[in-house]
Amino acid sequence: MKNSIKISALALAFAAFTFSAKAQNTTPTTTSTSTTTASGIRYSIGVDAGLPTGKLSDSYNWNLGGSLQVDIPVVSNKLFVTVNAGYDNIFGKNVTVTTPDGAFTAKAQNIELLPVKAGLKYFLAGNFYVQGEAGAAFVLDKSKIDANNSAAFIYAPQLGYQFQLGGGNYIDAGVRYEASTKLNSDEDNSKVNFVGLRVAYGF
Repeated sequence: MKNSIKISALALAFAAFTFSAKAQNTTPTTTSTSTTTASGIRYSIGVDAGLPTGKLSDSYNWNLGGSLQVDIPVVSNKLFVTVNAGYDNIFGKNVTVTTPDGAFTAKAQNIELLPVKAGLKYFLAGNFYVQGEAGAAFVLDKSKIDANNSAAFIYAPQLGYQFQLGGGNYIDAGVRYEASTKLNSDEDNSKVNFVGLRVAYGF
């Protein structure tokens, strides 16, 4: 777990370094994916939703949250370093629990996570892009969900498209698969995996 936090810290440090360098050295460019910022840096705020996969789907219905993202240009308006931070609430469903005294129905405790990720975003053609991020998901309700790790390593490949609105503003819609290491080191089924959708307003 210490290694995953170190990896996340290194990724964020690299992104911060790139941000500083580009803020001093970039000049305005104009393409189909241009923005209002002179440095080419893009900001977006979005709504995140998803459907759990694998064993997680046995006890959880869906997740909802939000995120802030910064896209920092590295190569013209084709390749960007991304930094993303947000909040995810994964909603528990009613499950049947069997005990020596019989079976009863109980609602699984919601999982609340604070994901922080960094990665790369590359525009393949026009406004269509591929993105890959990695980082750490910090557990906000550790005791309630019987987690013995305060954070888990996460990775998220994504495909998306930016719809231009004019004036440098846009809607960023992306579909991703996000997966984590175990929230409880002793439980193989404590990983958080889901297929997610992010719809964001960018400026």
